[in-house]
Amino acid sequence: MSDFVVKGTFKAGHDWENFTKTVESQNEKNAREKVYSLFGSKHGIKRRLITIASIVEA
Repeated sequence: MSDFVVKGTFKAGHDWENFTKTVESQNEKNAREKVYSLFGSKHGIKRRLITIASIVEA
């Protein structure tokens, strides 16, 4: 398992907020899915309101 740093934006009210999240995952695809899942469960944000700009292995 590797650590991935995921950067992007999400819709918070009327504004778009930047985020940087470090997740442990097997590959980039799973890291992307984990970020969608975390934001959905913690903040109630739909996937279409999350834009991922980059995923880099840490």
